[in-house]
Amino acid sequence: MAEFWVVGGEFADARFESLTPGRSLERYGPFASYDAARKEWKARTMATVDNALVRYRVVDASAQAA
Repeated sequence: MAEFWVVGGEFADARFESLTPGRSLERYGPFASYDAARKEWKARTMATVDNALVRYRVVDASAQAA
C-alpha cells in the first residue's frame, strides 16, 4: 500500500541543500493517497508563502523503500 509524506522546512539558502541551523526536517503524515498528501502540502505551502526559504514536497515512501 502506498504511503505518502509531506516533508520540508526552512532552508539556509535558496539552494535548498541544508536546513536553517537549529531547525529539523518537518514530516507530516503518513497519508493513504497522493491527493491527501497534496492537500497537506498545499496548506503548508500557502501558510509559508511569504518566506522564500521554506519548501515542502510530497514523498512516496513506497518508492523510497524500493
